[in-house]
Amino acid sequence: MREALGMSPVEEGFVAIGWHELGDLKAIAPSREAFKAAAAAALPNRKPGAIPGDAGVLYRFSVEMKPGDIIIFPCKVDRQVHIGRIAGPYTHQPQAGHWPNRRKVKWLKALPRASFTQTALHEIGSAITLFRVTTHADEFLAALSGDTPIPAEQDEVSAEEVSAQVEEGTEDFIIKRLKNGLSSYDFERFVGHLLTCMGYHARVTPPSGDGGVDIIAHRDELGFEPPIIKVQCKQMLSNHGRPEVAQLIGVLGQGEHGLFVTLGGFTPEARKFEQSKHNLRLIDGVALVELIFAHYDKFEPRYQVLLPLKRTYVPAPVSSGN
Repeated sequence: MREALGMSPVEEGFVAIGWHELGDLKAIAPSREAFKAAAAAALPNRKPGAIPGDAGVLYRFSVEMKPGDIIIFPCKVDRQVHIGRIAGPYTHQPQAGHWPNRRKVKWLKALPRASFTQTALHEIGSAITLFRVTTHADEFLAALSGDTPIPAEQDEVSAEEVSAQVEEGTEDFIIKRLKNGLSSYDFERFVGHLLTCMGYHARVTPPSGDGGVDIIAHRDELGFEPPIIKVQCKQMLSNHGRPEVAQLIGVLGQGEHGLFVTLGGFTPEARKFEQSKHNLRLIDGVALVELIFAHYDKFEPRYQVLLPLKRTYVPAPVSSGN
């Protein structure tokens, strides 16, 4: 299941799809042909070749899906793969605007994308809104039961092969390399090097006894001129909450700034805390990858070997309006 609905489906326990133009899908006879006819009538500007696909998604969502079925939701907001179980029948909620077609879900587990092989991530990254996972179904079921084996070398090679074609695959590849190819201290050194490439002077603190500060960065060579930036690095794929972020604020002196860098993400509470602090910046895995793209040409050879990338242009996705 793919849908750009932010985190509300997970927080509120549901999944939803669009096609609000068709109204309540229970009013359509439960057959694929009836759904095709209804979609064609409700979407006159839709290309005829797209109607069967739209009708198939609507039919599967409202008729075929049954309570107890397993559902997978790769969320772009927190970069977690959420796995749940359908907990109720189809309902139509017109007050939900463009996303009125809903099913209740009991979300059972959330795992970082890096917990899965790249080919499995590609399968659930289909452009189709709703589809049956077949090739890698066993991998996702194993993850649900607590068994998530990762053939690391094979998986990274697969990511390299597709990184020039799929932007999301490139992000996965970079995050996995930074997670599996570096020690925690080497990751701090990498972030320090990235800051150097951005024009800062960065000093990585010793591995222990740093009081939660892994890097001290500043614009001038001696580090006397403000602002002083204290950086905390977490080579983790999970989400960080407000308490962790608040600890960094606690070690800042007058006029100092805090930067929290992680391969994972941040909870909504942590993001709200960031918004309330003018001297705090949170960099999650996606933002870190964007900085790597922006400054990659300044990287030392050892880091370009760690992250072998090349500039490639790919077609931008075209929204269907649903």
